[in-house]
Amino acid sequence: MAKMTGNYESAIIINTKLGEDGIKAIVEKFTALISANGTMESVNEWGKRRLAYPIEDETEGYYVFYNFSSNTDFPAELDRVYNITDGILRSLIIAK
Repeated sequence: MAKMTGNYESAIIINTKLGEDGIKAIVEKFTALISANGTMESVNEWGKRRLAYPIEDETEGYYVFYNFSSNTDFPAELDRVYNITDGILRSLIIAK
């Protein structure tokens, strides 16, 4: 049986206290992870933005959006990795 594929969009907010190098490392880590498990369509970095409400006492976050296609099992694994990665304040994965 063939694996089904789908199109997804993922958004993450990274803690700005990691500094430029830490933020860049997280963006590259997830770009590589998504590319290895699917087809990356785009990476859109919005940069540092003020949060609507404090998250873990932080008022600013670094926003990154990924558009990709992958098999239907991968988003669950990606969400698991988001949740165990230090520096990720919030994450969201949606099917397009």
